[in-house]
Amino acid sequence: MLNIETSNQTLFVLDENEVLIGTLTDGDIRRGLIRGLNVYTPVHEFCNPDFSFINKEIDVYEIQRLKKNGIKVLPKLDSKGQIERVFDLSLLNSILPLSAVIMAGGRGERLRPLTDNTPKPMLPLGNKPILEHIIDRLISYGLESITISVRYLGSQIINYFGNGSEKGIDINYIEEDAPMGTIGCLSMAGNIKHETVLVLNSDIFTSINYEMFFLNFLNSDADMAVASIPYTVDIPYAIMNLNEDSVINFVEKPKNTYYANAGIYLIKRDFINLIPKGTFYNATDLMQQIISSNCKLIHSPITGYWIDIGKHDDYSKALEIVKHL
Repeated sequence: MLNIETSNQTLFVLDENEVLIGTLTDGDIRRGLIRGLNVYTPVHEFCNPDFSFINKEIDVYEIQRLKKNGIKVLPKLDSKGQIERVFDLSLLNSILPLSAVIMAGGRGERLRPLTDNTPKPMLPLGNKPILEHIIDRLISYGLESITISVRYLGSQIINYFGNGSEKGIDINYIEEDAPMGTIGCLSMAGNIKHETVLVLNSDIFTSINYEMFFLNFLNSDADMAVASIPYTVDIPYAIMNLNEDSVINFVEKPKNTYYANAGIYLIKRDFINLIPKGTFYNATDLMQQIISSNCKLIHSPITGYWIDIGKHDDYSKALEIVKHL
């Protein structure tokens, strides 16, 4: 038997080859005793052989169904049926088949002097750095593979997070020799394990629902998706609609909503090849290239909070929000 430490007490029953053959809870033991089993009965007669599991192919809709049906502990099995990892669904928002790349190489000039000796992603936000908030939220959606691009004071980031083993994930690093724009370093990421990559800036404090973001991307059959922030402009006057010099009608104090780039992207892995290697390249360059190639770019609005911590006022707002989380 194998007991994986989670918030739910479950034993995993393995055969002599360490293949998972069943799960065992206190409920299974009680039901077995009612059926006439006793303490001398082999454990496999108590255990539940009809257990839920996942393998390399993760179906997000299936994860939703399992959570809805009250499944708490979900093992991930390899091709031999042996346990690779155990997910505690009671602690996770979802399990998404994504690799993440976080851009954390910027200087943070507008936040000086706070960033004179500390890289912006490592500025404290509550009881941990900004970047750790980002990584912990990714972990809450089941992400296991994260790459961090570093440059300015990058050793502080590497020393703090290491290889990710303390958080139960794999963290790799891209060390930039020079600024490469908001997405240029993605061309140097050599460990993209999934067909879709999540790319995000390291100075964003947000409650984005990554599951909803991914499913919008999937259901739209998009090649790239950009998370967006609604930005509303109130005009305090009656606006005239014109046809040359003729007034057609009036719109009284209109309110116009625009959508701004939130610095979070989903990209099909194959499209990384469009990014030129070793040169300065922004996410907007890739977006424009996808549009020009008649491929599909969509936007997905963020419904929760979102702060781009680029200035002192932004940092103060984030510090206030984190007090209430």
